[in-house]
Amino acid sequence: MTTQQLVAEIKRKKTFLCIGLDVDLSRIPPHLLNEEDPIFAFNKEIIDATNELCVAYKPNTAFYEAYGLKGWNALEKTIKYLNDKYPTIFTIADAKRGDIGNTSAMYAKAFFEDLAFDSITVAPYMGKDSIEPFLNFKKKHTILLALTSNEGAFDFQTKKIDTKELYKQVLETSKSWENSQNLMYVVGATKTEYIKEIRKIIPDNFLLVPGVGAQGGNLKEVCKFGLNEQIGLLINSSRDVIYAGHNIDFAKKARDKAKLLQQQMELFLSI
Repeated sequence: MTTQQLVAEIKRKKTFLCIGLDVDLSRIPPHLLNEEDPIFAFNKEIIDATNELCVAYKPNTAFYEAYGLKGWNALEKTIKYLNDKYPTIFTIADAKRGDIGNTSAMYAKAFFEDLAFDSITVAPYMGKDSIEPFLNFKKKHTILLALTSNEGAFDFQTKKIDTKELYKQVLETSKSWENSQNLMYVVGATKTEYIKEIRKIIPDNFLLVPGVGAQGGNLKEVCKFGLNEQIGLLINSSRDVIYAGHNIDFAKKARDKAKLLQQQMELFLSI
């Protein structure tokens, strides 16, 4: 999917919501545990209930890898279902990969060719030769961890090296990499005070913003500093949406929560 196609979908649906499909079998409605594939059954109902209210889905691969082959099969079925039934949805493999060049090339092949995701999250700290193999894929996006929403982000990301914070150096350096126009960036919603500075460095790229909802991020503040002429934001909500309900009506509860977020986002798009 191209950036232009993503922007068009945002404008059509009047939302820039991304829903994280982080499936924990201990939290899904008990009746689904009787299904042959409980993880896929859960995802399918969530997707069918919420697809008109969001523009992206983001499975965190750890929640699938934790269940071994069954979990990976459920991930494969989920992405195939999305690509077949809802092809205009932007898909994100939240895999946080990043290794030496030939290894990264295999990761890129696995997620972009075999699984056919539109994008993948990657860690930048092994440098350009670990990221450029992902950037070589046309119509695919590489989402660089820039400034994350967790408490430990302050251990390294905001530390100054030669008077400049490390995350700013990552942003500036990444702009010089081959096919950097295919980069998006992860910026946590709990770091809204930094988004204004980030936009000075990367004014045009999309930001994937986790942390709204369960982690305490503020949607209004994120939009104030993060929106650009091409919208430029994907706001992720995982637990607040997919676990909004715990019984047989869980998908309806998820839709209600997604609808609330969509309505809030529509207001910011109309400003």
